[in-house]
Amino acid sequence: MKIVIIGAGSVGTNLHHGMELKGIRAELVHARPLTADPSAVDALPKAECYIYTVADNALAEVVSKVNAPQALHLHTSGSMPIEVFGADKPHAGILYFFQSFSRTQLIDEWSDIPCFIEGRNIDDIAAIYSLAQCLTSRIYEANQHDRERLHIAGIFANNYTNLMYRIAAQVLKDTQIPFEALLPLIDYTAAKVHAMKPTDAQSGPSQRGDQAVINHHLEILREFRVQNSEFSSEELSEVYQALAALIGKVHNH
Repeated sequence: MKIVIIGAGSVGTNLHHGMELKGIRAELVHARPLTADPSAVDALPKAECYIYTVADNALAEVVSKVNAPQALHLHTSGSMPIEVFGADKPHAGILYFFQSFSRTQLIDEWSDIPCFIEGRNIDDIAAIYSLAQCLTSRIYEANQHDRERLHIAGIFANNYTNLMYRIAAQVLKDTQIPFEALLPLIDYTAAKVHAMKPTDAQSGPSQRGDQAVINHHLEILREFRVQNSEFSSEELSEVYQALAALIGKVHNH
């Protein structure tokens, strides 16, 4: 199967890399020329499968530029519906790899990455499954409702967690303690939820109901002043207080 991946961002670059490692023939092309230059559409390589790895807000426009009614058209978004592919693309579906991707750190091992798929009919689903199976054995059918919930869950588990790391780095910025000192704690906390429920893994002063410690931390944060900090003292205080209150509510009723 000749595959063209449209979109050379983090997802497209990693997917192309993963396919290359598995000996899958795929061509990676930039999406921007398709919307900026009409002649670029004519130059788009012919393929049996087009995989769109572009931003959600550009997906519909990019899809509309590709005229290949016999091909299988797939997008990799966790939020966009299958209906983004119009009637001119009768063979269509979704190939959503649930992972955080970066162009600066390409993923070599895909076997443990879950892939959530959807197709317009049984034959399309079978083709999408076969394609996903080339990279991973963890394949699940998931409709729009479930993928949207999964995407939100991923935002909380990954993106917002990473924001907490950035905040932690800022809190340590004017100390002699490097961020690396937090890594064993971060790794241990992540490992705990492999063996227990997140509810049981929760710890800290908010979980214990230790209001004295919480108040002391808030006093320090309200006076937080670091040159060139990404966050103000007010922002840090608000985030700390909101999260502490939420943890306290669910653990101490």
